[in-house]
Amino acid sequence: YPNDMEVVYLLDDYNNLSRVNMSVFGDCVLDKAKNLLDILSVAGKRQDIIPNGFRSLIPKGCKVLNVSLNEGILTIDFSKEFYNIDKEMEEKLIETLAYTLTSIDGIDKVKIKVGSQNLLELPNSKKKIPEYLDKSYGINKEYELTSLSDVDSYTVYYVLNYNDDVYYTPVTKYINNSNQDKVKVIIDELATSITYQSNLMSYLDSNVKLLDYEIGEDSVKLNFNEMILSDITNNVILEEVMYTIGLDRKS
Repeated sequence: YPNDMEVVYLLDDYNNLSRVNMSVFGDCVLDKAKNLLDILSVAGKRQDIIPNGFRSLIPKGCKVLNVSLNEGILTIDFSKEFYNIDKEMEEKLIETLAYTLTSIDGIDKVKIKVGSQNLLELPNSKKKIPEYLDKSYGINKEYELTSLSDVDSYTVYYVLNYNDDVYYTPVTKYINNSNQDKVKVIIDELATSITYQSNLMSYLDSNVKLLDYEIGEDSVKLNFNEMILSDITNNVILEEVMYTIGLDRKS
């Protein structure tokens, strides 16, 4: 396909939604969104290009009845087969739609309908969900809460490897104490030797220290000690380290 690359969040062998770059076609935002929905659909039109080790979540037989875009809000109306999602995967289905579609430039939020009715709760658990979804909904959620007050969250991107191909898995962590410095928390998380799960890795050395940082209007300037370098003599930083930190900043 001689076209653009877009980000798709697909289920990997560890049942985590992971970031995969895939080729899409379409001359406008709406066409790209429709193309990505085909990729996200089980037995969809573009299942043949999904990499080994990944799979889609929109249930087999579920049809996209209508897709519209208005002022950055993408509204998708699915057929009632959408409700056929397994209970353990229903939240990941919402996450993959929110994260994948808002990765397209021009789409800020996603609104889901089923049979023309707004989807405001998960099909099986009946857990309430926002009418308008974006990346603030979280992904691959982990809860480290001691109470339901002062809840804050941050998302960390870990590195995984499948058949020598590197890909990235985001984990949104919910914690108490909203006064924590998120930038330092994320760097400390990436530098720790203990990860969320044994299959999730970070290439950041445990001796890396964030000395200070400066937040600009659309960028973050980070100042590390020399342990950030994979080759101190030539001032080289691993691509995986730079990419992981960059993804965490964008989330």
